[in-house]
Amino acid sequence: MANAKAWFEAARLRTLPLSVSGILVGSFYAFSQGMVNWSIFGFALLTTLGLQILSNFANDYGDGVKGTDNENRIGPQRAIQSGAITVKAMKKGIILTSLLTLGAAIALIYLSFGKDNLVYSLFFFFLGLAAIAAAIKYTVGKTAYGYRGLGDLFVFIFFGLVSVLGCYFLFSKELDILILLPAISIGLLSVAVLNLNNMRDQVSDAMSGKNTLVVKLGSKRAKIYHYFIILTALFLTLLFAILYNFKPVQYLFLLAYIPFLLHIKTVSKNTVPRELDPELKKVALGTFLLSVLLSIVLQF
Repeated sequence: MANAKAWFEAARLRTLPLSVSGILVGSFYAFSQGMVNWSIFGFALLTTLGLQILSNFANDYGDGVKGTDNENRIGPQRAIQSGAITVKAMKKGIILTSLLTLGAAIALIYLSFGKDNLVYSLFFFFLGLAAIAAAIKYTVGKTAYGYRGLGDLFVFIFFGLVSVLGCYFLFSKELDILILLPAISIGLLSVAVLNLNNMRDQVSDAMSGKNTLVVKLGSKRAKIYHYFIILTALFLTLLFAILYNFKPVQYLFLLAYIPFLLHIKTVSKNTVPRELDPELKKVALGTFLLSVLLSIVLQF
């Protein structure tokens, strides 16, 4: 097996804050309604972190064996690309991470539903399997959906709708229409991170046959799409605050809008895709900041 440093780098720990944003919002929305259960919260975090790390391993493997990660790629060098981790070792890492994540998901389901609500338990079990499959199939295999421009859709579903709505349901055992607004917002901001990544890698992806939505749209329309998803996310979060009847002090979450507006300005002026790389961290951390502030003010 490769050394620990190589595995930590392959896990791409910098992507983890973004992955838990939906869990924070869904959980603390439930907390604001008196449904506090730290065990469910903890295992929801573990499951989500497992899925994100699994996705990172699978992306490293899929893009590595397909040759998409090559000298033309702008971002950080991947583990298989650099030779730090072998293809065989990464396969084992993917299998192990899948099993650990599934174990965390099963524990989460049991903590939420116990021996009752068999229908709910089965639904979330298969949802967990679907999430694991989605994490792997983004770049792995001949039918990898990330190579067909479907990555945005799957990120929106699993990092937005499933993450926020699903997490809230684990606490409440019921749906809440209002929480749909921040669920869509977190999903769209997660898509923005992927879209920005694809804008940066547009040329190398096109050369490798990775037909992301950016490759299909072209750089100009990809920028317009980028502005749309971010501004829509910010608007829906504000609409949520208004419909929830936030107190003036609860609008503290609007501070998180500042980095997004500055980011849009930067993207609008950008002409060199390579220079978009630092913006990935800004959007990811901006989404995490928004989720943290929103979670805090919901307790006021």
